[in-house]
Amino acid sequence: MKFDYTYGNQYYNYYYPIGLKSVEYEIMAKKQSQDIQPGMEYLMQPRPVFDNPNYVGSNKLKNKVAIITGGDSGLGRACAVAFAKEGAKIVIPYYNEHIDANETKEYIEKLGGECILLSGDIADKNFSKYIVEETLKKFGKIDILVNNAGVQYQQDDLICISDDQFDRTMKVNIYGMFYLTREVLPYLNSGASIINLSSVTAFYGDPQLIDYVTTKGAIVGFTRALARNLALKNIRVNAIAPGFFWTPLQPACWVSEKIPSLGSDSAMARGAMPYELASTFVFLASDDSSYMTGQVIHNNGGQVMA
Repeated sequence: MKFDYTYGNQYYNYYYPIGLKSVEYEIMAKKQSQDIQPGMEYLMQPRPVFDNPNYVGSNKLKNKVAIITGGDSGLGRACAVAFAKEGAKIVIPYYNEHIDANETKEYIEKLGGECILLSGDIADKNFSKYIVEETLKKFGKIDILVNNAGVQYQQDDLICISDDQFDRTMKVNIYGMFYLTREVLPYLNSGASIINLSSVTAFYGDPQLIDYVTTKGAIVGFTRALARNLALKNIRVNAIAPGFFWTPLQPACWVSEKIPSLGSDSAMARGAMPYELASTFVFLASDDSSYMTGQVIHNNGGQVMA
């Protein structure tokens, strides 16, 4: 299915700096940047497409309760909307993107779904306790955990990565995932699903995202080890390793000049909109993937084929 993008359907020649051949690629967005992390969706041009209007839910997640960190925007928003279409009740822990979060909540409610918002810092283990307490207070159970929240910072060299940046990246991307999963586990029953967000960068090693790539590689290990640990309890743990998707992380991370060429190194010569990952979340959360655990699903337009 094709959507109309403000800057779509434009093709340019580009030489990817780590040695891939020149390709023709589709520009999804013009030059832009944000000086905030993890970025604000309402400021992006064009706005990311998070919902496929032709996607009709079939109650695959009926009456399930899903916690989706960073569900206010980007891939998390696409996940939350798709889950709501499938009948799930949604809990969205987010940092400080209040406009984005309220937009997502309103959208889910227009679909007839239920959604609560919880603002805080996922790097703080006390926030994880709060998330679980509020979820149980509102819905009485937890069936699905999507560890989606993350930050990334562009730096040309390892020596440019400050202690504060390294610490922040680790605490948001890894510690936060660990804290929340640990708090949620006592309340997960047989058939529950945990979905972690890794990245294509963990499989090719982006030279300008060293600390980010380190965390995304760790998430792969965390996923595999936890999957084996929980397999006999019938709690599945899987990961997704997205390629370039047009989300707030992109203008919040990269210099503006890099934005138009993002996604150009994929075999499909384009980036993707968040709705294109939504059904992957649904698959991993539902009984459709009942015999799948410890796996990493690659949705990256052929950038890495693993």
